[in-house]
Amino acid sequence: MSISTLDRDALGSLLSEQRAAYEDLRARGLTLDLTRGKPSPEQLDLSQRLLALPGEGDFRAADGTDTRNYGGLDGLVELREIFSELLGIPVPQLLAQGSSSLTLMHETLVWAMLHGFASSPRPWAAEETVRFVCPVPGYDRHFALLESLGIEMVPVAMNADGPDVEAIAALVADDPTIKGMWLVPTYANPTGGVTSPEVAARLMAMPAAAPDFRVFWDNAYAVHHLTTDETKSADALSLASAGGHPDRVLVFASTSKITFAGAGVSFFGGSPANVAWFKGHLKFASIGPDKVNQLRHVRLFGDADGVRSLMRQHRELLAPKFAVVEDVLAARLAAFDVATWTQPQGGYFVNLDVVDGTAARVVELAKAVGVALTPAGSSFPYGADPRDRNIRIAPSFPSLDDLRAAMDALATCVLLAAAEKALA
Repeated sequence: MSISTLDRDALGSLLSEQRAAYEDLRARGLTLDLTRGKPSPEQLDLSQRLLALPGEGDFRAADGTDTRNYGGLDGLVELREIFSELLGIPVPQLLAQGSSSLTLMHETLVWAMLHGFASSPRPWAAEETVRFVCPVPGYDRHFALLESLGIEMVPVAMNADGPDVEAIAALVADDPTIKGMWLVPTYANPTGGVTSPEVAARLMAMPAAAPDFRVFWDNAYAVHHLTTDETKSADALSLASAGGHPDRVLVFASTSKITFAGAGVSFFGGSPANVAWFKGHLKFASIGPDKVNQLRHVRLFGDADGVRSLMRQHRELLAPKFAVVEDVLAARLAAFDVATWTQPQGGYFVNLDVVDGTAARVVELAKAVGVALTPAGSSFPYGADPRDRNIRIAPSFPSLDDLRAAMDALATCVLLAAAEKALA
């Protein structure tokens, strides 16, 4: 029943059926949202004990530090020890900071623009052109951050085992204007792909024309598994050192989807030189992070196994939602050959590719019946998907019933847009 094999009469019947289903959706007055990968209230409830921590009179860190006071630019050592194990970064090379890793990425880029890195010939802002490699589909906030600073973006394909490393190696070898690249190495946003150790090793060892080329390793979903097969991230720092470029990689992570999304802890990791560079600029912007919040996270987790245990509870809430996405898409779309989608083993998103030239129409149709989707093209630099086919699905926040209703509506919109295009 592939739509490409249907004659015009059959296509007309399909179009009529989907139009009728669409009008039924319009009459239902839906108000559903699949736009952002937010934890559900039930997930946030898993960390509710944070609000009672660290407890009255129990505000001193393991070394006796009064967490209510100034100081401690590196963050609490006991929290860094927990995430050192989870992220594979030595404690002295890992900083614990405020609630947002995106803020750390912004600060890093701004400092690079203003000052450059130790290996930079000049501040990045003094360069005529600064460009970044951006694997696509990718994270829209990464792209927006670059655009806000006037950094040009060069898209490359994101494959199942990571970004197209051959294309990246060819780009950076001869172009000194390419100063860095984004990478979500584990359960990438939005594809859910995992960068293999082999691809990561090549990225860390490949020659680069820019002496200060950096890989912004945004390990946002390092512990966000959806199955019992818990993928381990490639050891970026060791691979960079082995590849002869120990300062190439900058690691970012946070607890934003582990505890409270708006009140977590972020982390910066890197080589000793990169950590010294980061702290050298941070000291002018901060006298120290929120150590009270860090202490309550330490008390909640206990140790790295405590984090793993909490993430298994997240998995119990999230995995059924990803199963709903798969069930509805398979039942409604598979037979018509109008879409492909990922089946991630972790992370927060499903990547949906529809018929070329119809993604914007699908989003428009969905909006009109009360289903909010991330704008088509958001997963590409400048919001421009050259094939107009990519849609990011974020199933974490809605209830199971609302999610099923939203996915069913989305499937109707995909089929309606595909039939319209086939008959155009």
